[in-house]
Amino acid sequence: MKLRIYVASLLTEDDLKQWLHKELRQLDKLLLILATFDVPVKVAGIRERAAEAGLKMGKSWNPSATMSRSKGLAINVPDGWEITDSGRNHLRNLGISSLSPAAVQVAFDLRAHLTKLQDANTRAFVEEAIKCYEGELYRSAIVMSWIAAVDVLHRIVASKHLSAFNVEAKKVDPRWKDAANEDGLGRMNEEAFLIRCASIGVLGKNQKDTLLSALKLRNGCGHPNSLKVGPNMVASHIEALLLNVFEPFPV
Repeated sequence: MKLRIYVASLLTEDDLKQWLHKELRQLDKLLLILATFDVPVKVAGIRERAAEAGLKMGKSWNPSATMSRSKGLAINVPDGWEITDSGRNHLRNLGISSLSPAAVQVAFDLRAHLTKLQDANTRAFVEEAIKCYEGELYRSAIVMSWIAAVDVLHRIVASKHLSAFNVEAKKVDPRWKDAANEDGLGRMNEEAFLIRCASIGVLGKNQKDTLLSALKLRNGCGHPNSLKVGPNMVASHIEALLLNVFEPFPV
């Protein structure tokens, strides 16, 4: 007997109606349709599902030919066409997931901030955090975005404010050994680091308070515990870091 593993669909049929009427390539729309099935489907089924969602596939559409050129995003198995893991990831990279429509809009809004980030490494970290959010890996999204934010602050202090930081750090703790670079700054715990940054004017008071709250959430997500987090909390966390770290300090 043949064993088939069923994978939960990425989109609901109601969500499909919203996505199919956006300006997307034919391949992306076909992948969207496949993403509403948890089993392989024939071309006739694809056309029927599209029609149910209000999209009429005209004569110019050749689903089999288009999906055959998808480079593995969709494959034709004996029972019909199915979307692969690569295809699902491709859709997630477009901001499409099983999140609610409101949460999906948040993901789009967050991605809009990415174009304002000049540093490629920072942009990659933030994009990975957003992908975690879209994949509903909420704790990972919070931790990843926080790591990126601290990295940015370490770099800005090391490159422009190192002397002032060391002076302020010694005022608070005479045992502090001057940091010579980003690694040296990493010796200070992150709460104290944020407070020192505010003391020398790198961060404003309200920025500091916002980031301390973000740090508290990050600490809660970084260890096994009963803390529950949802999409709105994660979106708020990432947006706070975008507005108060990544955009003001485009290093």
